[in-house]
Amino acid sequence: MRNLPNILSISRLIATVVVFILVLVNQPWAFLVATVIFFFASVTDYLDGYLARRFKVVSSLGVFLDLTADKVFVTSILIAMVQIALVPAWIVAIIITREFLVTGLRSMASVRGRVIPAGIWGKQKTFVTLLAVGGLLLAKGLDAHTASLFPLIFNNNSEILLLIADVLVILATIWTVFSGIEYLIGARWLFQQDKKDQSKL
Repeated sequence: MRNLPNILSISRLIATVVVFILVLVNQPWAFLVATVIFFFASVTDYLDGYLARRFKVVSSLGVFLDLTADKVFVTSILIAMVQIALVPAWIVAIIITREFLVTGLRSMASVRGRVIPAGIWGKQKTFVTLLAVGGLLLAKGLDAHTASLFPLIFNNNSEILLLIADVLVILATIWTVFSGIEYLIGARWLFQQDKKDQSKL
């Protein structure tokens, strides 16, 4: 039980590779398999942290694996979707930029012995993004290919799921931007401290 949270994080990294390859296969059956794997991998995103806290087995390795798996899981799959022209590159660029921003701010805070907690926008962003990616995988698994916002095409009701998933991608992008702003506001003390340190020189 002690190693279970770390095993779940590692399994999410392995699932990332499998889903990444399945997306590049770009066939309905591959998307359906990817949807199932993505769903169970998303569940581990919640379980590993919960179990670590529940059984008090939080460790530096566990935190590293959890944070790494979280970021690699979604961004890698989105990059694969860019490769097959399912998601526009600018959206993925925004999401990845936010991840670098948050990592940088947390690293700066860690050096000073402080922690920048995840805000409400960040938590909601994770949920909306997982929902959007899962919706895209399922829609493509059901052979949807004409209803889309990229570009805007809507021919029949059978592909409404793909349209909804595209809307969720936009919402996830908006949440990503606001969560990045939220982190910047929460970390403003880092830059204020720099000004104070410089004034002492």
